[in-house]
Amino acid sequence: MAVPVRLRLPLLLLLALALAAGGCSMRRFAVNQVGDALAGGGSTFTGDDDPELVGAALPFGLKLMESLLAESPEHDGLLLALTRNFTQYAYGWVQLPAEQREAAELDAAREQFARAKRLYLRARGYGLRGLEGRLPGFTNALAADPAAAVRLARRQDVPLLHWTATAWAAAIAQGKDDPALVSDLPKVEALVDRALELDEAWDAGAIHAFLITFEMARTTRAGDPAPRARAHFERAVALSGGRQAGPFVSWAESVCIPAEDRAGFEENLRAALAVDPDADPPNRLANLLLQRRARWLLGQADNLFLPALDDAPKEPAP
Repeated sequence: MAVPVRLRLPLLLLLALALAAGGCSMRRFAVNQVGDALAGGGSTFTGDDDPELVGAALPFGLKLMESLLAESPEHDGLLLALTRNFTQYAYGWVQLPAEQREAAELDAAREQFARAKRLYLRARGYGLRGLEGRLPGFTNALAADPAAAVRLARRQDVPLLHWTATAWAAAIAQGKDDPALVSDLPKVEALVDRALELDEAWDAGAIHAFLITFEMARTTRAGDPAPRARAHFERAVALSGGRQAGPFVSWAESVCIPAEDRAGFEENLRAALAVDPDADPPNRLANLLLQRRARWLLGQADNLFLPALDDAPKEPAP
């Protein structure tokens, strides 16, 4: 008889405890079984409808996975899960709250931004470990020639390529005063471009959604980046069936604000808010978090855009 999914993890934890006192091979077997269950259980979090509950639970889950990884340092699933989950936790529960409190509590927000950067770098470290385990010599090759190094990656490596690039880019965004970190941008570019080349439709357009923002920061391609970002936006919306808020929020922030396009900004944020989180259960949590951000951004519009000429204060008549 098959063990119900909701019972599988507790049973595996009991198995790990029972075998912990045994030999090394038995302990490693138990750890790997639990690690497999944790690494494959992402939907337990991503499908939740209570961001506060998930935010409170994630630190324990992350530390548990790190503890298991210490026993099984080459566990591929744990390395991917840690890369993904540290990135998501840093963004959703550290960076976003910091941005919302920055105006009123600058010092506290700066501490949170610094923490987010450390968490992103931790995620990047796990991602590089995962890629190194799959592609021996990858880390040194990436440092020497990023474009050549990523040619070693194959389609099964796309999740690690994507999440490592996402964590790394986020760390750079939080560490613009760190020249050594900023100089890593060509490595991020190589990772994400290879992921796109290998499987552009992966995870309902997640790579395209990332590239909406990333294209606006590229320095290696000539010309206006907005059309490239637009192409990624349209593809992300198509691949997700319009059921994800992320592409709309990214377009509003990354393209509409620099272009002083307040109408487009508000239109896309309202489109994000119109997404039904229940229509895409695996991405319910992400949609809820990004809809919170969309509401906050709409409330900040007057601070993000110059006043229209018709709204500008009139000089008193002489």
